Order: sequence, then C-alpha cells, then structure tokens
Amino acid sequence: MKIEQRVFDPATGWGMRDGELASERAQLVFVFGDRDLLEAGTGLDEVGKFYPGARVLAASTSGEIMGTEVSEGRLVATALAFAKTRVVCAAATVSRVSQSHEAGRELARQLHAPDLVHVFVVSDGQLVNGTELARGFNENLPRGVQLSGGLAGDGTRFERTVVGLDERPVPGRIVAVGLGGSALRVGFGSAGGWEAFGPARIVTRAEHNTLYELDGQSALQLYKKYLGDQAAQLPGSALRFPLCVTPAGSDHTVVRTILSIDEKAEAMTFAGDIPAGARVRFMRASYEDLIDGAAQAAEQTRGGTAAELAICVSCVGRRIVLGQRTEEETESVRAVVGPAAVLTGFYSYGELAPSGSSVACQLHNQTMTITTLRED
Repeated sequence: MKIEQRVFDPATGWGMRDGELASERAQLVFVFGDRDLLEAGTGLDEVGKFYPGARVLAASTSGEIMGTEVSEGRLVATALAFAKTRVVCAAATVSRVSQSHEAGRELARQLHAPDLVHVFVVSDGQLVNGTELARGFNENLPRGVQLSGGLAGDGTRFERTVVGLDERPVPGRIVAVGLGGSALRVGFGSAGGWEAFGPARIVTRAEHNTLYELDGQSALQLYKKYLGDQAAQLPGSALRFPLCVTPAGSDHTVVRTILSIDEKAEAMTFAGDIPAGARVRFMRASYEDLIDGAAQAAEQTRGGTAAELAICVSCVGRRIVLGQRTEEETESVRAVVGPAAVLTGFYSYGELAPSGSSVACQLHNQTMTITTLRED
C-alpha cells in the first residue's frame, strides 16, 4: 500500500505533507475538514485533479488529524493506492432519523462480495441515529466482516454535518467503503478512559435516544444534581460527564453523550439509544485518563504486523475536555503504532467499532476509535 497526504489551508492552498504515491494511482481518498470549506468546494474541487479516477470520501469534522497534529479550518487529504485490495464504495441519503436502520441494511447489501474483509463508514452526525445505522449493517454484512468508522462533526457548532462521495458533501449522507481481498490485514480498537462514579441506576423511561427517568425519577434533575455548579452550562458541560450504559442482559457497556436537553419535558437527548431497563452510571475523567484511553485503543489494534495506516476517530467531547492537551492523545497513539504508520482521522459526533469481545459494531461516544490497515 502506498499513501500520500496533503493539507489545504485557505491562506496558502494545498501542500504536500507526508508519503508519496510515486507512479501508483490512488483508488481511495479520505478528505476530512472544515464544513464551510467543504460546502463551498474550496480546495475540495482540486482533489479529483490530484487523484484522477479515485473515489473521494469527504466529511466535515470537529477537528482533523494528520500525524499527531490536530487542526481546524483546514482540509486533510489522505490518498491510498492499494496493491492487492479491492475498493468499492456505496452511499445513501436520509432525511429523517427513522431511516437510519434501513440505510445501514441497504449499504451492507450493496457491498456484499465473497472477498469482502472490512467496511469503513462515515455518516452524517446529526440526521442519523448511529445505533440504528450500525444495527442495519450488523444484520446484513457477511459473517466475519466487521464495521468501523464514525459520524461527521461540525466543530462545536452542532448546526449541521456534511458527507459526500465524489461530490460536494451534503447533510444526511452516509458513505461506506468496502475493502476486499486476502492480502488486507485490519485491526481496530476503541477505548475511552472515563471512570464511572455514583450509584448504578435503572432506565425506567426512555424512547430511542431520549431519556426521561432513572429509578422512577427525573433523569435531568438527577443529572443536574451531580453536575452541581456546572449544570448552568448544560448541554455543553455534559460533554465532560457522559453516561456509561449497560443494556439489560448484556455485559457490554457503551458511553453516551448528551446532545440536547428539554427543560419543559425534563428530557435529555443522547447521541445514541438509551434502552429501557439498562443500567447507567455517570462518568468523569482526568486528562491523563483520556490520554491513556487513546493508548489503550491503539494497543487493541496491534497484531502480528505493523500498521501502514491508522484512521483515528475521536469524540469532540474528548477534544473539549483535553483542550490544549488534545495532541497528547494522538501522540500516545503514535507511540504505540510506531513511526512508520501514517495517521489520519477526525474528531466526531460518534464513533463506530466493535467493543470488547463483541464482534458486532456499536456506536460509541467519548472514545478514541482506531482502524488500522496493512497489506501483506
């Protein structure tokens, strides 16, 4: 596999940063960056000229990753030229959250092939229910084929996210990349570093991703009690205090982040589903915990061979908490995957990856999720 990275700055244009394709032709290009630039086509329109014939997946972010550097207001393009791996892409568009499950099912069907090894998906981050999208894929991907990826971001504006395939990115778009062939080696890892505190409580009233009651009490009022003075900054302060959710009858936990609150209905809307009957606990973390979590995710990706590419998808909430120390988590990933691997990725509104011993993909919040690729 040959890899090449370029960065676009509105003030200076495109510049080469890492790697070299030489005479190889790229089959796939990831472009992660600022929503305003992508919607205007600023810089994006030139990518097709750099890599004629390549499929271009573009998505807005809450910060783009190039190596250990985290930036905003730019575009990062990572072009891949595979030697032995087949690349096929599929896209779908939703206008309502209720269409998320069917979109996942249809995209999985389109990617079906005997040699399919892995699917990497980037989805709209606000019109798509990531839990239902993952469920649609899980139910229809061939046995043994796993899914990873993430939901696009929009900085800390939370206005709209955009995704595109060989086009100007738009809201509601979902793009899936199918990778096939016996030479491809895929690793993945997902970890948070958050620590649960306080008593476990049972979800007694919830609808999809909206939570109303814990232990028969107002979930919002309980949450405010734990936040104390920081309750006045809701929903923004909620990024520092996510929920640990364990569905009834399951040992697998996921982390959920609050997107919005409804004071009148005393409801909290999360980035993923909160099933009735689930056990939940509030969570918090120190800087060191989050940085260690990123290193743990990288450790999970390690197999018998070193990665050539590491695609990092980390939550916007982690970036807000880490602040000026954000690049310490990408540096911790670099320390594990080694200096030879090319790092790319973005800060997201949700991360997609299998968790623990589960082979099924799940939506995560507040995690660092890493997908590594290598050809033998």
